[in-house]
Amino acid sequence: MSTPPPPPPRKRVTAAMVAERAGTSIAAVSLVVNGKHRGRISDENAERVRAAVRELGYVVDSTASALARGTSDVVVLLAPDLPNPFFGRVINAVQETLGERFQLLLFASPTGAQPTVADVRRLAALRPAGLLVSAPTVEFLDDAPAGVPLVLLDAPGLEDRAPAVNYDLASGVRALIAHLAERGHRVIGYLDGSTPAATYELRRSLLQAEAERRGMTLLTTPRVRSRPDIAEAMAATEASLPAWRAAGATAVIAASDTLAHGVLAACARAGLRVPEDIAVAGFDDLPASAVTAPALTSVALPGDLLGSVAARLLVSLIDGGDAPEPAELPAALVVRASTG
Repeated sequence: MSTPPPPPPRKRVTAAMVAERAGTSIAAVSLVVNGKHRGRISDENAERVRAAVRELGYVVDSTASALARGTSDVVVLLAPDLPNPFFGRVINAVQETLGERFQLLLFASPTGAQPTVADVRRLAALRPAGLLVSAPTVEFLDDAPAGVPLVLLDAPGLEDRAPAVNYDLASGVRALIAHLAERGHRVIGYLDGSTPAATYELRRSLLQAEAERRGMTLLTTPRVRSRPDIAEAMAATEASLPAWRAAGATAVIAASDTLAHGVLAACARAGLRVPEDIAVAGFDDLPASAVTAPALTSVALPGDLLGSVAARLLVSLIDGGDAPEPAELPAALVVRASTG
């Protein structure tokens, strides 16, 4: 029995074919498929183009479009600690805000470091429509692709380099230290994040200043750090608990909830009751923090709001809008059982 010949290759549908079917110009097809037709062609013609696209199965050649425009439809989100659960809410909000107009590409270093110069060059080769960069270093900003719209996320102190969306960390820190002071705590251990980010530097300095203002001590020497990994945070806490306890610490603050989850695990392994023997608090207010044992007190940093505001600012820049003023988002203390 002979094998039937393969079907002939399907002819590629072109914009010219769509224009012929719709009875419009090729330029009109380009405007419709790229979402730029409003106010430039009639709704009736736009609907005819969309109908022809559906009937013919037309797919936009994104590479050719990128070459023609000088940019792609890709928005890149860069962060040194994307595996941190906090970024799940940020990513979802960015995707929802960008909608179908842009493709979101995530870029993260497995070592927790910021992208290298070689990484930046690879990103530039993608001709991205825009960049969203969380916790950047000055070196990264110096090497960032020129002429590409850029918005910074959670990058305190760098607002003069690019439009930024930051948190009002000072108010959250004041509320947290006041809460611990009211509970009678005077000496506090601190587990810092090892990610090279200005936001962690600011959290530590604000906590230290506010503690000193209230006559309290934040133990930052030697500096105890961890990546956003529960096992690593637990190990760092286990190694530091004896010194913290010897210094009189009755509470531990972690730079993020992920780190605080490691602190809770280390305290449980050491036989310390939380909050009776030692109180624990963090930053971010992750969903899991409401169901830890005990539930974790945390300074809530709304990741969904961070993502949506930053994405809206970036789209405005991509569309030629003026550079917006830096945005500052609220930070609120959420008190739970881990601090009594």
